[in-house]
Amino acid sequence: MKRSGASPLIGLPAWLALSACVTVKAPDKPIEINLNISVKQEVVVSLKKDADDFIANNPDLFPK
Repeated sequence: MKRSGASPLIGLPAWLALSACVTVKAPDKPIEINLNISVKQEVVVSLKKDADDFIANNPDLFPK
């Protein structure tokens, strides 16, 4: 099967016409990403350790 050198040239104008329709543009507004992360456990553990240290360092304030 013999290929003609003209076939790519026929598709070139169509490709150029369609390529003008596709544009890539950065958004005007910044992209917003919402992350819901729970840090409750870390805060509770941190506060419990701080409270235990405070009670151990001040035994007169917290009698047993």
